[in-house]
Amino acid sequence: MSPFKSHMQTALLEARAAAERGEVPVGALILGADGTVLAQAGNRTRELCDPTAHAEILAIRAACAALGSERLTGCALYVTLEPCAMCAAAISAARIARVYYGASDPKSGGVAQGARVFDRAQSHHRPDVYDGIAGAEAEELLREFFAERRGT
Repeated sequence: MSPFKSHMQTALLEARAAAERGEVPVGALILGADGTVLAQAGNRTRELCDPTAHAEILAIRAACAALGSERLTGCALYVTLEPCAMCAAAISAARIARVYYGASDPKSGGVAQGARVFDRAQSHHRPDVYDGIAGAEAEELLREFFAERRGT
């Protein structure tokens, strides 16, 4: 087994690009079971006029297309912010093996906060979850983004 290599810095690059587009700075990356990058994305809800265009959803769609399957068995997702309930449900449905996230989301999180989707009996699959990966950096990016919008 190869040593763990975090891909959170690439997810953070996607989050910064999202912020530059005026989107909430969240970025995601999906690794295939063999360790190759299948997809990466940042939020595009405003750009696409689509409330489901979260970084995780866009990355899941692209990774599924790359593999030609609706299942991402053995894959890993890196995302800069704790997935919301919608994204957690999609992660479960896609059967993603591991989720690594940076900042916790007390307001809208769906993994360790709020809905705790993976803990529900209705959850199709529960991935291994690792939180706090580059969490301080992800939190700072979000804090700066929202402070700029509030003018503080």
